[in-house]
Amino acid sequence: MAARRRHWRLYALGGGLGHLTRAAALARAAVARGHAVEVLTNSPFAPGLPLESWLGPGATVHRVDARLDKAATVAAVGAWLAGSTPGVLVVDTFPRGLAGELVALLPTVRAPRVLVHRDLNPVYVERFDVAHAVDAFDLLVVPGEDAPFAHHPRAVRTAPWLLLDADALVSREEARRQLGMEDGDARPVVAVMGCGRPEEVAEAGETADRLRVSLGERAAVRWLVPTAHASGQAVWPALAVMRGVDVLVGAGGYNTVQEARATGTPLVAWARPRLYDRQALRLREAERVGDAAQLEAKVALLLQEGTRARPAAWVNGVHAAVEAIERVARQAGA
Repeated sequence: MAARRRHWRLYALGGGLGHLTRAAALARAAVARGHAVEVLTNSPFAPGLPLESWLGPGATVHRVDARLDKAATVAAVGAWLAGSTPGVLVVDTFPRGLAGELVALLPTVRAPRVLVHRDLNPVYVERFDVAHAVDAFDLLVVPGEDAPFAHHPRAVRTAPWLLLDADALVSREEARRQLGMEDGDARPVVAVMGCGRPEEVAEAGETADRLRVSLGERAAVRWLVPTAHASGQAVWPALAVMRGVDVLVGAGGYNTVQEARATGTPLVAWARPRLYDRQALRLREAERVGDAAQLEAKVALLLQEGTRARPAAWVNGVHAAVEAIERVARQAGA
């Protein structure tokens, strides 16, 4: 347990599921050490996820409507920060805030300020003087990949962050059952991740349909979505059943890639265009695809190669991150 219970606030605004996933990983670890945690998210997936029960007692999730305009979103952030004085404020990715609102709001926060600092598009870094914004933080936590200010004197590197530790994943047999595989069906499972922008979720469904046709009886294809969808299979967190997945198809986002790497799951992925993230750099050449034909060919090749040895455990960087944040809070007397 932590030496002293503190009130953490986690700012995780941003589209898709990536920012929320990193914040949930950190929040779950912090709650397990006795802290009270509030998460602010505008992920369109958040309303359909059982976040409070999954994060544990002491966690609160404030869901900002993803459809709000910039002014309304900024107002929601201001109201959230004005609610009470936190013991620690943690901001994911954007030191200026998603809409630049934190430039004015951070000076009003009388608590240690922590930035979760990962790779950012250098155009964004230069255009918005991110170097200056970073200096407003007492700690930069770099979660397992290089970042523009990873060598800042207040930066601490950790292993990649994951939603779950290895011992929280279900067995391969149970994972296959949860993925709808019947006893006696020995076919490998190809899981297509449906997350990101709404059109990307739909595209993932189309990819799953094409793979079913091209692979035939060589594999069982599952279209996984975080929340209920007309055709997809709702599975969250997908990491929990990764031991039952033989090939993972997705995009080059932080969480998908780190989960595949940690679990040793073969990955085939698109490098999706993003304003701030550079997915192409995160993916290895053997993983990256540019069109549907290339994707189908790489999936087929991986299936032909067969099952490979998978790691039984990994280092989850969220625990080192929580300890680093606790040290900054103690030093500040929070």
